[in-house]
Amino acid sequence: MTEQALDIHFIAIGGTGMAPLACLLQEMGHRVRGSDNPLYPPMNTLLDAAGIEPMVGFDIAHLEPAPDLVIVGNAVPRHNPQALETERLGIDRISMPQALSRFFLSQRKPLVVAGTHGKTTTTSMASWIYTACETDPGFLVGGVPRNLGRSFHQGTGPRFIIEGDEYNAAYFDRGAKFLHYRPETAILTSVEYDHADLYPDPDSLLAAYEKFVVLPPKDGLVVACGDSPEVRRVAGIAGCPVIFYGLEEHNDLHPAGPVVAGPDGSRFTVRDPEVGEVEIHLPMTGLHNVCNLLAVWAVARRDGLDPHAVAEAFSRFQGIKRRLDVVGSHAGVTVIDDFAHHPTAVGKTIAALGEQFPERRIVVAFEPRSLTAGRSFFYQAYLDAFGGADRIFLAPIFHAQRLAAEDRLDSAGLAAELTDRGVATTRTESNEELLEKVLAEARTGDVVVTMSSGKFDDLPRRVLAGLEGR
Repeated sequence: MTEQALDIHFIAIGGTGMAPLACLLQEMGHRVRGSDNPLYPPMNTLLDAAGIEPMVGFDIAHLEPAPDLVIVGNAVPRHNPQALETERLGIDRISMPQALSRFFLSQRKPLVVAGTHGKTTTTSMASWIYTACETDPGFLVGGVPRNLGRSFHQGTGPRFIIEGDEYNAAYFDRGAKFLHYRPETAILTSVEYDHADLYPDPDSLLAAYEKFVVLPPKDGLVVACGDSPEVRRVAGIAGCPVIFYGLEEHNDLHPAGPVVAGPDGSRFTVRDPEVGEVEIHLPMTGLHNVCNLLAVWAVARRDGLDPHAVAEAFSRFQGIKRRLDVVGSHAGVTVIDDFAHHPTAVGKTIAALGEQFPERRIVVAFEPRSLTAGRSFFYQAYLDAFGGADRIFLAPIFHAQRLAAEDRLDSAGLAAELTDRGVATTRTESNEELLEKVLAEARTGDVVVTMSSGKFDDLPRRVLAGLEGR
């Protein structure tokens, strides 16, 4: 530990980044407590396992006795009672990324993974590879890597691997979270417009990524997906060496020959300057996951990890919960849960399922959950993204009441136009109606995939339970 033990209170301790951070700080020897609304798995399970029992609600009495430090989640509004009381009492207050920087990143070599898509998968891959190669990295991931069984680890090795979110840090810290993460090495997977509630236009989001790529020191490294012209443009202003990776041959790192995709994943070859050609097997489908692997390969080899050990570790990578996560099968129907919500991610997920299940019908249940996913801005992009599916059910727009009518995604029009294009699409008025319709139509051989950036009323498990109860 680099500083004396503190009494630390978390406002909104159940967030996907806040709960792992609370557990990490407790492992360091700090006294950790916090408040939130009632929590559900996996966050309540995570905190329970660490012996942290959150207080329910944001009563100011939960701040008694006054803590040494308050960490505020990015979803906490400035009028939150505990936030107001923290300011009134003059208690030291920081955001989640500021806390990570202060307690975990200042004495390490942070590897920060940023980009519109692929952050969680790439961060998970890197955390697993460095762990399997016995370097004991620290890591914090916005998901749960199956190989590691947890989303965080303090570690003793030089690397701390972290997912760099472009969303704002807190109501008093409006910049992107990744601006606090001190990257020695930065991975940039993609640059596409997202988070319309925070970034009013694509250029404002682009500006955030430009601030990110100049953070590594001169002797650091930026590893960027060179298949994207936007990524190349952003990475071009970095003040350190840049390695471009991707599927296209003009990149510094790319597959040496074709990528062979099948039900058992992807197989291809990379050329390594030290050992020549190395055969890679990744037990995940989707060319986007091949790209994610290449980014991790570039960093691991730059750090001197043995290429054959790295390749062997990739062959055992089991993926992440909520990323093409098989919930179960019954009566010949496979149910999969996925986090995809941005049109690009939706399209890539459907394509990956087509590779994994080439002879089966792909049935998509989609919830426009985020403020961005529910916007008319993405209408055409969704038309293209859903084109690879066989059957689609659209849930109601989760934040419909927060969007002006002219800004709201035209779900009815989207369903009609997709149907006209040959992809039968049904718009539903509730998640209950969607569940009923999916269960009524599901047949042997179907792959039913639920897509949402939120809980989706636990739809994937309810679909599986409904199939079992038929």
